Amino acid sequence: MKLIVFICAGFFLFSTCTTPHRSIGETEIANWQFGKKGAVSVTYDDGSINQFKIALPIMYRLKIPATFFIITGQIPGSQYQGKFIGRPVKTIIKETATVPTDINNFFERSSAAGYLGLEGTLNYHTRAGSQIEAGKPEEAYKIMDELYKKVRNSEFHSEKVTKNEVDKDTHVTWDEIRTYAAQGYEFASHTVTHPYLCALDEVNILYELEKSREDILKQLGQQYTFSAEVPYGAENERALAYASKVYPALRNRMSENFVEDIIRSDIKNPFQSGKEYVKWQRGAIQKTTLPVMESWLDTTAAHHNIWLVLVIHGVEGIGWEALPGKMLDEYFHYMKSKDDDLWIATFGDVTKYIRERMNATFKSTANGGKIIVNLNHTLNSTMYNLPLTLKTYVSSKWKGVQVIQDNDSRPFPTQQDAGGRYVLYQVYPNSDDIELKGI
Repeated sequence: MKLIVFICAGFFLFSTCTTPHRSIGETEIANWQFGKKGAVSVTYDDGSINQFKIALPIMYRLKIPATFFIITGQIPGSQYQGKFIGRPVKTIIKETATVPTDINNFFERSSAAGYLGLEGTLNYHTRAGSQIEAGKPEEAYKIMDELYKKVRNSEFHSEKVTKNEVDKDTHVTWDEIRTYAAQGYEFASHTVTHPYLCALDEVNILYELEKSREDILKQLGQQYTFSAEVPYGAENERALAYASKVYPALRNRMSENFVEDIIRSDIKNPFQSGKEYVKWQRGAIQKTTLPVMESWLDTTAAHHNIWLVLVIHGVEGIGWEALPGKMLDEYFHYMKSKDDDLWIATFGDVTKYIRERMNATFKSTANGGKIIVNLNHTLNSTMYNLPLTLKTYVSSKWKGVQVIQDNDSRPFPTQQDAGGRYVLYQVYPNSDDIELKGI
């Protein structure tokens, strides 16, 4: 048989390696694992108790994975809880009497706002943070001036509960989290206390990000330090720049130019994008109807480049915008019914697959009665260790294919499309050559 060699880079899989009738050995990397039409990641924010008591058992029965972005400081047994790092708060309060809030002192004052030992002051940090996120710093400065004027006038009561206390009866424990992680669920950082990072100074931003990571690393291990969500779905460039230095993947935004991010508040249709991938975040809140949520799945299954990232907060009366357990049960059953079309995976796994695929190169040779494929990517193999799904065209006489890699041999059935007979199979990059034999 004539030797046929195909060399393709991940960015040109379909533009340079596509012909009406495929040659034996011609290979491409599927958009999604297992050759599915789209991807879905179910994510939860905050770690409220009914996410684990009600929603997780439903998903476990249906074998649906999910990612939980947890606020580590509220979990019993965490080493790090909320704290302010900086000058004595009494010094800051005294200074506010003569120095108005501006760009030079805002971040320190906002960072200290929740740690003045007074009830209700944290709300001023939250309000100011929302103004910074909205691009209205002058409004944020006014909120800080209002707060500290009231503090100087003794308009707040002393705080009864310290920031270091957590309620052991209403929060999931690390032991429970380890059990869920062993079942295939991803746990990721949502910072130590869920502040507006855009309204903190550098040292307090890094505390929130790094100490949350340290607790997760200690309690769960390195593999759970991959993903994070900056609270409030932040888009603030300064906050995301800090977070991206601590965590490889942020649900808030992917930085790659081959991904279009559509955030929860954006009404843009995902199928209008010309990007290789569209990360389509949709937030299910109490007013969201089940048919609307189902339509998100239908849209994802109807195209080939959409990654639906579902964002859920409260469940069954506990947490922000809590969704009924019955509604989630119906929804997850509908999601499972789309299993043939949708790759349902954790946020971290989908991120890894996309990046591996887009940074992969491969060479395929067909000679005699076998096909040899060499597959590599340029990423850190310790972190990016998911198999990729390859599609290789084979002889029309092959009814099945034996795929051999690293002394592991597995059979895969062949399928037929307009280009000819092919096989879909999962293999690991940066490993031994892959050998395909007809059976």
